[in-house]
Amino acid sequence: MNYKDKILAVAPMMDWTDRHCRYFHRLLAPHALLYTEMVTAAAVIHGDRARLLGFDAEERPVALQLGGSEPGELAQAARIGVDLGYHEINLNVGCPSDRVQSGRFGACLMREPALVRDCVAAMRAAIAPARARVTVKCRIGVDDQDEDAALADFVDTVHAADCDVFIVHARKAWLKGLSPKENREVPPLNYERVYRLKREHPQLIVIINGGIGGVAETLEHLAHVDGAMLGRTAYHEPYRLAEIEHALFGTPLPDRDDVLMRLRPYVEAHLARGDRLQHISRHILGLYQGLPGARMFRRVLSEQAHRGDAGWGVVERAIAARRGGLRDRAA
Repeated sequence: MNYKDKILAVAPMMDWTDRHCRYFHRLLAPHALLYTEMVTAAAVIHGDRARLLGFDAEERPVALQLGGSEPGELAQAARIGVDLGYHEINLNVGCPSDRVQSGRFGACLMREPALVRDCVAAMRAAIAPARARVTVKCRIGVDDQDEDAALADFVDTVHAADCDVFIVHARKAWLKGLSPKENREVPPLNYERVYRLKREHPQLIVIINGGIGGVAETLEHLAHVDGAMLGRTAYHEPYRLAEIEHALFGTPLPDRDDVLMRLRPYVEAHLARGDRLQHISRHILGLYQGLPGARMFRRVLSEQAHRGDAGWGVVERAIAARRGGLRDRAA
């Protein structure tokens, strides 16, 4: 099977997929579509845009995920995002947290497909489609909704606003009784429902999300849908991204140490601006996951990167500690 036209993406994850994480992930997966953390439309309009929306050119293609439910506000935020160079504007209709529900956005909007349609229409009208596309990330349903009927009605309604890309987390969201963490684990995965969405709407681009752990699972999904979006696996075991990139697009597998050497200029540039090492190094903790010496690598970074004077030398000591662990193991 030819995978060249398939989509590999890393999910937007609050407190995780910041600009440092995205730069690191780009070194591992040159073809992946990367996403910001969710940013509310109001924050885009009124907040510190450099802090919330800043990104390096090397991160592209990168998508901005917005949270909100007011069409005019979302349209203004989408226009700002496109003017800043974002490749895609994504509307969050999947997050189940209480904070999101109280603001009337996220997964609770699956109960209001007509409102989502109006939001998408306003966002599309605010930007030239040639500059960026507007997409929606959703669940297969919420609470006691019927997964078949609810998802079908939602997609049909939103598609009427010319939205043709749906990223579907293959779980329901239980808005009452489950925490956000539990909502990522407790509701059962229903991949077949997402596959059927693609079969019933072949004209749509359907990207599947939820519980995807590696190459074999990704390839299985891509036999049925257009793309696969990794979430926590990409964060905790980031080298999986490189492995999937290699399987899909033939990109040579990078040496992990070489990845860090390529990251060094970025780290030093941000340290020179006053950023702290721990804000970057936290994203690389899992790079050697599953390999001998990985624990020593994580330990050095965890114990030393938080210091005020921590610089690239801490990363070098972590690499050396891992290699020392390898020598000890060989002996």
